Amino acid sequence: MSTIELKQLTFGFDNQAQSLFEKADLTIDVSWKLGLIGRNGRGKTTLLNLLRGMYPYQGTITHQVSFNYFPQSIKDASQLTYDVLNEVANVEIWQIEKELRLMQTDAAVLWRPFASLSGGEKTKVLLGLLFSDHEHFPLIDEPTNHLDQQSRKQIAQYLKNKKQGFILVSHDRAFVNEVVDHVIAIEKQQLISYQGNFATYEEQKSRRDQYELDQNKKLQTEIGRLKQTASEKAEWSRGREKEKFGNRHVEGSGAIFDRGAIGARAARTMKRSKTLVRHMESKIASKEQLLKEIETIDRLIMNYQPSYHKTLISVKNLQLAYEQSLFEPISFQLAKGERLAIQGNNGSGKTSIIHYLLGMFAGQIAGEITMPENIRISYVRQNYEDNTGTLAEFAAEHHLSYEILLNNLHKLGLERHIFNTRIENMSMGQRKRVELAKSLATPATLFIWDEPLNYLDVFNREQLEEVIQSVQPTMLLVEHDETFLNNIATQVIKLHHE
Repeated sequence: MSTIELKQLTFGFDNQAQSLFEKADLTIDVSWKLGLIGRNGRGKTTLLNLLRGMYPYQGTITHQVSFNYFPQSIKDASQLTYDVLNEVANVEIWQIEKELRLMQTDAAVLWRPFASLSGGEKTKVLLGLLFSDHEHFPLIDEPTNHLDQQSRKQIAQYLKNKKQGFILVSHDRAFVNEVVDHVIAIEKQQLISYQGNFATYEEQKSRRDQYELDQNKKLQTEIGRLKQTASEKAEWSRGREKEKFGNRHVEGSGAIFDRGAIGARAARTMKRSKTLVRHMESKIASKEQLLKEIETIDRLIMNYQPSYHKTLISVKNLQLAYEQSLFEPISFQLAKGERLAIQGNNGSGKTSIIHYLLGMFAGQIAGEITMPENIRISYVRQNYEDNTGTLAEFAAEHHLSYEILLNNLHKLGLERHIFNTRIENMSMGQRKRVELAKSLATPATLFIWDEPLNYLDVFNREQLEEVIQSVQPTMLLVEHDETFLNNIATQVIKLHHE
């Protein structure tokens, strides 16, 4: 049995307040189909890079395998796809064609420029390249971004049928559930292994967290009792200390006292009480050390302003086209408090419908639409590279509460030291959180979100589900994550080509 072993692994970046990993131990069987889970910024991609030997670290990492990483770096996307793949690794064409067939993808994509491929096609050819190499252990980092549901199912089945093991980072719960047989979770700077898929991990972690919560309650009750006892003993000790000086009122009455005897007795009693107080304080400290730090997910703030209109969008026989129609005619109504999800394969016109509703569609339009005038819309875009400046400048530009923006960003997992970073210098995951936090902070009667979950971790997704279920806003959204849609959508329409 070949393994990857991490012993006492400690690593952190210089600009971080604490280490990502602190004396973490882990043993991985290379036959496992392993899902790597953790909040954004906790070190999932960093761990993959540590396995690849890209950073210095403390501790040891030992293995008998070498690694291949997805997504591979592409130098010149204008070349034919086959030439691009050959630049990354010397591979026979039949090997790539075989892997593409397993993903139900036409091998003709190999003879198109790589830049012209859709996001799903790029993912498939790079995964095909990854698994054409049987000598290296695959590290797969976020393969589902921008993939439609059909492509996700094809790739999930493809990975599920693979006999070799791999490590997979993905925030799509249904995808991970379908593919993996073990989970590694990054929790409080440690690496904790679970046998089973993501659902098994959630169930086991929930039980462990509940047990630790119950233990914490017992400890806190005991600590409270000890503190009360220590306080009473300390007060009693202070009372005994006063005896050393006698009682002025009693002495003034003419009574005779042996001041020395009283002082000696009081001193002995005070010493015993102080010793007891120190013992109590020591016991309290030891109990407090047993308290478990249980990670909680904070509730987000959503600035929903309900409309007095009962129906916000009414569409009848809508059809959009660029020379050719993008989809068959559709009709729908979106009432106040409803959440409409638009589904369809990549290129079927989902984002075009959003652009049409926002007055941004430049193609041909047929059909009817009714919307109230001056409706306040909050929009999450797929492409948000034009967000720039400091967070304070960004909040002022978009007329947002700076406090609410920072509050939501911190709850979404953005560390406070990142608050001083200009948006254009942030990572894509951090920039996505800025775009999402902007939408949450914008006062709106209608929220339109276009693929909001890309780059977000499973915990962020649960946060969004919770705030949507609590606030019950009116929404129209495009998203491929089935679990998310099942939890928040009240109606779904699917687009079909004519």
